[in-house]
Amino acid sequence: MSDVQKSDARQRFLDLLHAQRVWDTNLPAFDPDGVPEAPLPLFHTWFCEAVAAGQTEPHTMSLATVDAEGRPDVRTLMLHDADERGWHFATHRTSTKGSQLAARPYAALGFYWPVQGRQVRVRGPVIACSPAESLADLHARSTGALASALVGRQSEVLGSYQELNHASDLAWERARAEPGAEVASWTRYVVEPREVEFFQGDAGRRHVRLRYVRRADTWDRELLWP
Repeated sequence: MSDVQKSDARQRFLDLLHAQRVWDTNLPAFDPDGVPEAPLPLFHTWFCEAVAAGQTEPHTMSLATVDAEGRPDVRTLMLHDADERGWHFATHRTSTKGSQLAARPYAALGFYWPVQGRQVRVRGPVIACSPAESLADLHARSTGALASALVGRQSEVLGSYQELNHASDLAWERARAEPGAEVASWTRYVVEPREVEFFQGDAGRRHVRLRYVRRADTWDRELLWP
């Protein structure tokens, strides 16, 4: 590609980028004075409202961890539960994120529901659930999820896509034949919240940011400048 072509391609990208708009629709109001004392009930409410508003894949979230050198890492995965213990997800403990959590068991989660201009951020220590709970988590999911877990080797270097196809075919066969198959590395994790922030976007840029901070056995609530 010539320098002129590179310049034109970059300009097309910038023009397209700068043409994008956010929150051109009516967004819900959010009164921080009427929130519950703890963040979990508000999260449940916002999740249900995101589903009702037609938000695509509202159960997906970003998970941020750090590696051995303290460098941040992030990926998108699925929420498995949110209860009094915290926010749940699962992965292979032998994966990159599993290894990072074993070395530094602290993480941050981020939910983004653009249909309503909302974000939720969660930070806190991470605990690994028992093998029994992890196995129950795996078997509560779909056949495809079990097949994917049976393939294993997550984050390892893949020699070719054909190798993946072969391993996946075998895993699907086993998942259908053995719905109770075990995957020793599959682990359910819980992020125990120490901070939970709720962000409500506003078209006039007067965003509402409400942060819950855990102090001993209670939650403090504070507003943040946007």
